[in-house]
This record gives sequence, structure tokens and C-alpha cells, in this order.
Amino acid sequence: MSWGTELWDQFDNLEKHTQWGIDILEKYIKFVKERTEIELNYAKQLRNLSKKYQPKKNSKEEEEYRYTACKAFLSTLNEMNDYAGQHEVISENMTSQITVELARYVQELKQERKSHFHDGRKAQQQIETCWKQLESSKRRFERDCREADRAQQYFEKMDADINVTKADVEKARQQAQTRHQMADDSKADYSSYLQKFNHEQHEYYHTHIPNIFQKIQEMEERRIVRIGESVKTYAELDRQVIPIIGKCLDGIVKAAESIDPKNDSQLVVEAYKSGFEPPGDIEFEDYTQPMKRTVSDNSLSNSRGDGKPELKFGGKSKGKLWPFIKKNKSPKQQKEPLSHRFNEFMTSKPKIHCFRSLKRGTQSFCFHKELMKRTIGKPTYAFEARDYVLSLKLGATPEDFSNLPPEQRRKKLQQKVDELNKEIQKEMDQRDAITKMKDVYLKNPQMGDPASLDHKLAEVSQNIEKLRLEAQKFEAWLAEVEGRLPARSEQSRRQSGLYDTQSAPAVNNCAQDRESSPDGSYTEEQSQESEVKVLATDFDDEFDDEEPLPAIGTCKALYTFEGQNEGTISVVEGETLYVIEEDKGDGWTRIRRNEDEEGYVPTSYVEVYLDKNAKGAKTYI
Repeated sequence: MSWGTELWDQFDNLEKHTQWGIDILEKYIKFVKERTEIELNYAKQLRNLSKKYQPKKNSKEEEEYRYTACKAFLSTLNEMNDYAGQHEVISENMTSQITVELARYVQELKQERKSHFHDGRKAQQQIETCWKQLESSKRRFERDCREADRAQQYFEKMDADINVTKADVEKARQQAQTRHQMADDSKADYSSYLQKFNHEQHEYYHTHIPNIFQKIQEMEERRIVRIGESVKTYAELDRQVIPIIGKCLDGIVKAAESIDPKNDSQLVVEAYKSGFEPPGDIEFEDYTQPMKRTVSDNSLSNSRGDGKPELKFGGKSKGKLWPFIKKNKSPKQQKEPLSHRFNEFMTSKPKIHCFRSLKRGTQSFCFHKELMKRTIGKPTYAFEARDYVLSLKLGATPEDFSNLPPEQRRKKLQQKVDELNKEIQKEMDQRDAITKMKDVYLKNPQMGDPASLDHKLAEVSQNIEKLRLEAQKFEAWLAEVEGRLPARSEQSRRQSGLYDTQSAPAVNNCAQDRESSPDGSYTEEQSQESEVKVLATDFDDEFDDEEPLPAIGTCKALYTFEGQNEGTISVVEGETLYVIEEDKGDGWTRIRRNEDEEGYVPTSYVEVYLDKNAKGAKTYI
């Protein structure tokens, strides 16, 4: 079956059919292109969806993803992100292997089709030219034959007329011969053109057109095969990503199977465990017998002389009267449960708007400090009261996380220590790299100036020192929480001793206020007012009335230090200052710039020159 023999007279129809084939190919290209756009949009929407539900960094949501159920959801989001990537791969492969290749093939196909039909039209024009030449020679031969016949008839007429001269007869005879000669020549031309046309026509219908149509047929068949290959490629590109998509789905299933409810329950315990011991039982108070409350030096007693033990805030003891719970002699008013007060303390967020609110915050602190003394047996300190009041006023979180329960505080401190250790390791790696670079510069001076790295090396060393001091501070707090180190420093113990001597009058004042109540009932406002006065006295005596220490020497700053923490002072490299307190082994030296500016700086940042005659100075041999 060949188009050249079967369709030798369907040139125009073949031209239309091949153009339709190209249109079909372009339509398929458009279809694939729109599919790639759909895949890209779908992948983009999947990525946006996954990103929308991803936990935000440094937020509460990120902490929630510790639970296995949330981890499974996070794994699902990540797998969906990979799933979207596979749809992007489908789009990219279809674009490169189908759309681009078919677009290039269509251009080649158009050029080939144009060339074939150009050859066909050229052959048609050639046969038409031969046909026109044949028709022209035929008409000329016909005309010459008619002219020769008329000339012959005229000669015969002239020859038969006796009245015509001999010259006229000869002239007619010559004219007839001329016309016969022209007719013979036209006949020869006509015969020649006829043979030529027949040859060209035979070549056209049996050679040229079959060859051209055969090439067009082959071109069309290649187009059909190419469409089939593209459709197959279209399916294979989808099939290629199915294993990876299956792995994504398997990952989601695996994440779902990894959900562990017991582990999540344990994480809830770790997240919210306070470390406090539950409060003990409250003793029954017998109001049927008259009671007289007396005030001791350091505690409250429940009766005048019935042998009941006196109240102590540390540990559990029978017969204790909970001193800060409202009570009324009226049986209609129920006492507020201790657990309610404790939960209120743990969940409440103080809002300080005026001095009265600040005073009430101090009173609340006294109550809850005594509550913690009862529950966990830990002492309270006057300076903690001031820090607590200031934190209420400023709304800030203490640096040592002392506002948190013990267990949560330990976790926060451990996390801070780990972060600081990572930063220290990072700075040490940077220092090692600078040191190696400096060694290279020393061995090869043409590569750089070694002295140019001294400033950077000193800066990194300062950063390491700062981070180490910071880490030591948090490690000390962590050790305090875990019980590895003494609970307080020497200065803190002095302050706590002062507070212990003054805490007893504070408690006695609470008892006196309750004793002096008209109805004999205890009111929290009265006891809290007295506690505010005691705390205010503590603050004035402990923090405001300190005499300036005398200078025991001078020091020169080796490096610049920016004192950003409370109690520190900023110094500039090369600055000379007065030393008022030596390093006690904690790595800090107390210095003074003038009467109003003094504070602590790292001992490694200064060079100390002590006055041997100064009071308190050490004598070096």
C-alpha cells in the first residue's frame, strides 16, 4: 500500500491531511504543557500547605512537637513536601522530554512537509508547461493545415480559369506550396511536443508523484509513531515517581505507627512537673474551748499551754496552724482550700499598676514564700523578695528562672548551659582556625600579615571568656537546684541570716494582727501590711545603707569589657581604675571609677596593682 500509487490524484487532500496531523500534534503539546502547569500549581499548593502548618521557630508550637503524635504530624508535613517535589519532577520531565522535544519536532516536520509539497507543485508546474506547449503546437498545426487547404483550393481555382494570366497561376501555386510546407513543419512540432508531453506525464504519474507521496507518507507515519512514543513517555514519567511517592506514603504510615501514648504521657509529666511536695493535712481546730494566741520569737503557737508544738515553716508537724489562710469564726463561711491558693500562685500573672498593687504583690510573695517553705522546706531571703517585687513591677523573667518550679527551673538551666557550651565550642573552633591561619602566615609571609589576626584572636578569646563566665554562672544555679553545691554563696548566707532574724517579727506581727481583730478572725490584709514594712526595712538596711569600701590598689584594663549584667561595670582597654575588693576565687574583681560608679569585672580582663599598706590587701612575698 503506497500513497504514490493509490492516491496519485489526491495531492490537495494529502496536503490538507498532513496539515491536520500537525495540528493534532500541536494540540497534544498544548495538553501536556497545561498538565505541567497543573502539576506545578499542585506542588506549589502542597508546599504552601505544608509550610502553613510547620511549627514556627522559637515558639510554643515548636515545643509541642516533642510529642510523638505531633512528630507524626510533622513527618506527614515533611513527606507531603517530598510528595510535592515528585509532582515538580513530573512537570520538569514532561516539559523537557515531551513538550520541548515535540515542539522542536513540529518545526522540523513543518519544514519537511513544506519541502515535499514544494517538489510536488514544481512537478505539477512542469507537466502543466508541457501541456501548454503541446496545446500551442496543436493549434498552430491545425491553423497551418487550414491555411494550406485554402491555398490549394485557390491555386486550383486560378489554374482552371482561362481568363487568369499564367503569372497569377504561378503565384497561387507557390503560395499553396508555402502553406503546405508550413503545415508540415507544424505537424513535426506538434508530434515532437506530443512525445515530450507523454514522456513528462509518464514520469510525473509514475515517478515524481509516487516518490513525493511516498516521502509524505513516511513523514506522516513518523509523526504518528512520535505521538505514540510521547504518549508512552507521558505514562512512564508518571510511573517513575510512583515508587518515591509510595515511600512518602510509607513514611507517613511509619510515622503513624511510631506514635507512643505512654511516651507522650511521660513528656507531659516532664513538661509540667513542678517538683513540689503536696501539702500535708490540716489539723482539726477545736473551737469549743477558749484559745488564747500568744506570740513567740520566731513562730505562731496554736494554744496557750496545752502542749501543742509550735508552728515551724520547714517540714511537717502535727498541730500546725496554717498562718496565711483566711478564716472566720462564722460557720457559714468555709475556709479556702490550700490547693486553690497554691494553684492560684502557680497560674496567676501579676499586673502592677500602682504602689498599692506593688505592695499587694509583696504581700502575695510573702504568702507564697511561706507556702514553699512549708511544702519543700527551703528558706526564703530578703533579696529574693526585692527581686520578686521588681520582677512583678517590670514584668521580666529572672535570669536564673527562679520564678519557675524546681523541676522546670532545672530543665531551663540545663538547656541554657547546653546552649552556652555549644557557643563556646563554636568560638573555640573559630579560635583554632584563626590560630592555624596565623601559623600559615608566619610560615608564608607572602600570604598575609600575621599581626592582622591578633585583634580578631583577642576578640574571640574575650568572647570565649565571657561565655565561660556565663556558663559557670548557670552551672552554679543548676548545681544549686540539683543539690550538688551549697544553696547560697557567703554573701547570700549573710543576707539570709539578716532576713531570718527579721522574719520572726514579721510572723509575730501576723499573729498580733489576727489577735487584735475585733471578731478574733485573721485577715490577710493586716498581716501583709506588716510584711511590707519588714521587707522595706530589709531593703533599706541591706542595700541602701552600705558604706563605700576603701581602695586597696589600682588596676589597668587589658581588654574592653561591656558590663551588661546587673552589678558589673564597663571598662575600656588601657583605662586605670581603683580596686576595692580582690578576687575571692569566683573570677571577679570589684573596682571603682568614681564615687558613684563601681562594679565587678572579670579578673582576667585587668592587671591588678595592690597597695601593700592598704587595709585588707594581701602581702606577696
